[in-house]
Amino acid sequence: MKITFLGAAKEVTGSCYLVETENARFLVDCGMFQGGEVEDELNYQEFIFDIKDIDFVLLTHAHIDHSGRIPVLYKRGYRKRIYATHATVDLCRYMLPDSGHIQEMESEWKNRKRKRAGKPLRDPLYTAEEAEESISIFYGVDYGEVIEPAPHIKVRFNDAGHILGSSIIEVWVNEKGKETKIVFSGDLGNKKVPLLRDVTPINEADYVLCESTYGNRIHEEVSDRAKRLMEIITRTIKRGGNVIIPSFAVGRTQEILYELHRERDLYKDEIEFLNNIPVYVDSPLATSITDVFAKHPECLDDEAREYIKKGELPLDFPNLHFTHSAEESKALNEIKTPMIIISASGMCEAGRIKHHLKHNLWRPECTVLFVGYQAKGTLGRKLLDGEKDVKILGEDIHVKAEIEYIESFSGHADQRGILEWISNFEKKPKKIFIVHGEDEAQEELADKIEAQFGIETLIPSRYDVYDFDKEELIKGEVEDKEKFKLELNNKLEEMKLRSEKAFNKLQEILDKKDGKDLTGIMLEIDNINESLMKLYRELLD
Repeated sequence: MKITFLGAAKEVTGSCYLVETENARFLVDCGMFQGGEVEDELNYQEFIFDIKDIDFVLLTHAHIDHSGRIPVLYKRGYRKRIYATHATVDLCRYMLPDSGHIQEMESEWKNRKRKRAGKPLRDPLYTAEEAEESISIFYGVDYGEVIEPAPHIKVRFNDAGHILGSSIIEVWVNEKGKETKIVFSGDLGNKKVPLLRDVTPINEADYVLCESTYGNRIHEEVSDRAKRLMEIITRTIKRGGNVIIPSFAVGRTQEILYELHRERDLYKDEIEFLNNIPVYVDSPLATSITDVFAKHPECLDDEAREYIKKGELPLDFPNLHFTHSAEESKALNEIKTPMIIISASGMCEAGRIKHHLKHNLWRPECTVLFVGYQAKGTLGRKLLDGEKDVKILGEDIHVKAEIEYIESFSGHADQRGILEWISNFEKKPKKIFIVHGEDEAQEELADKIEAQFGIETLIPSRYDVYDFDKEELIKGEVEDKEKFKLELNNKLEEMKLRSEKAFNKLQEILDKKDGKDLTGIMLEIDNINESLMKLYRELLD
């Protein structure tokens, strides 16, 4: 048996793992790369496997960095089953077509630029219609249900507590009379977060793929986040500004609405003040997703279900409004009185949030409040890192608004939560693969796991292959020449794109003559040139 790491390997997007057994080949997740132009290009690359050889797909949850390339699979001919929880299937009915719609809009905008530059035009990665068609091959399963998607393979989905329907997936593979159990953590949720149930403990595994998004961070206490939310909103509204919350349409938006609903008794003064302040959810997708939450009470915690039993809607309150059309969205930026706008996308890379940032980032009385993880290269990450000049929709914006971040709203477990989840394994795994994280987070988490539990950890790169028989992590799959050529070609394309971006950024720094110490950059360039010369000489030989 082998597993190839095709995404979320030393990165937090593009989750995709190819498992090859003696009886079947299957994928766990098929996510979209997110972050910038380079990541966009990665989504167009050829898969390094033959689609007709894939027997089934297991989907941990509906977030686009885990599900977003499933329509690409479908578009290229895949017609077998995609297994996911019922709630995940219902979320994907809305999220994937919405992603397709974004692909169409982005493609149209980029094609205008390509046309002016004399470059060839390109079709969208997939359309809303193609994404909608891909839902036909989804197959819903219950939490705790054991299925057999192929001979000698058993699978069980467990609640990951990350978003509605999110899963930790247990996979049992029987080869040559020997059973091996692999656990895919998916994205692990925070503990004691209102609305959703806690993460399911797993008590045994031979191998674990463990996410590490916040592997080097400890969140503030969940109990403190409502207080901070109220403080930030009240402070901003009193100075006449708007609160702009870039939020993922699934999960964070509903948690914020739930927090505003349930804290009415605890924060009476703030709520009384805010009762006259309109709260707008400016995302048709988030509106639809909020309806899906009502359809799946089995995924909610006891407190949320009690609200429903009493006839209350836990995601609703009198001053809450949902926009539906683009005209309604644009009209919000004409309102002169303070308001709260919750809008997608959560990393500020697409959608209506860009327009709201364009109209509010330059205003010192406003606040942009982040409530979720911001990947490297995204506009959201740039704002969190303190960049004061950003480009939005082709316009230069000087940042004067207050930038805030309530980390405990994140849907990901922090380092303490991940370690606590691992501590539940009564039968210690032989190895834990650290995935879905940036370098610093992965390395610190790996050190903690080895020190605390004595379990060997591995941090694979994209295209690395783990051979379970040899118990060895291989850099690329050399045995399959065609597959290897595809890997190499993909890596060369990525290197070219990243080099071009780095060159342009360096040129921008030099042109500004802003007095930066460039000694470190000069040494790095010398090292790169030396490596390239060495490679060049080897190729000539």
